[in-house]
Amino acid sequence: MYIPAHFAESRVDLLHGAIRRNGFATVISMTADGLVASHAPLMLDPDPAPYGTLIGHLAKANPHARAADPSVQTLAVFRGPDGYITPSYYAAKQEHGKVVPTWNYAAIHAYGRLEVFDDPDRLLAVVTRLTDLHEAKRAQPWAVADAPADFVQGMLRGIIGIALPIARLEGKVKMSQNRPAADQRGTIDGLRLDGEPALAEAVGRAVSG
Repeated sequence: MYIPAHFAESRVDLLHGAIRRNGFATVISMTADGLVASHAPLMLDPDPAPYGTLIGHLAKANPHARAADPSVQTLAVFRGPDGYITPSYYAAKQEHGKVVPTWNYAAIHAYGRLEVFDDPDRLLAVVTRLTDLHEAKRAQPWAVADAPADFVQGMLRGIIGIALPIARLEGKVKMSQNRPAADQRGTIDGLRLDGEPALAEAVGRAVSG
């Protein structure tokens, strides 16, 4: 990923936090037939340090996991807030007019060798953890154990587990850090007025350090 210095984010704790908040990745692997991509919820284990391991599952009918070339790293991409930035937000538009549109966004790339597993106990642990993770905010969380055990075992036979020990982790946060302070303030205010509070908050965090 092309990362100019002022957009680079290398702090592992912040990247891990963003991965956990997002939780959904595009997983891209090289196969004998070329590149293949799948989309899956992934959870992050902190081990092994420093980058940890991404864990999830795909449908067993999906050829991705078994076809991935083990000699080539797989890439998992997580996206953060993104959106169009109009030059009309900038104070510089009124001052000299030498401004152009851009797109603000955040992205994390995690690279590693894809591992595959189909052990039923390990798969059950993965789906249980994923479910508990995403149900935790509900007043009455649903649990895997709420479903009949034989039904759950049948569902497990339809999936394959994936693990991606992260060998390299890259972060890019392009949120107007390269603009003058007046343009940054104008971007934050303009995004809020345009109904983009999440992106406005992301710009605010990025430019405040």
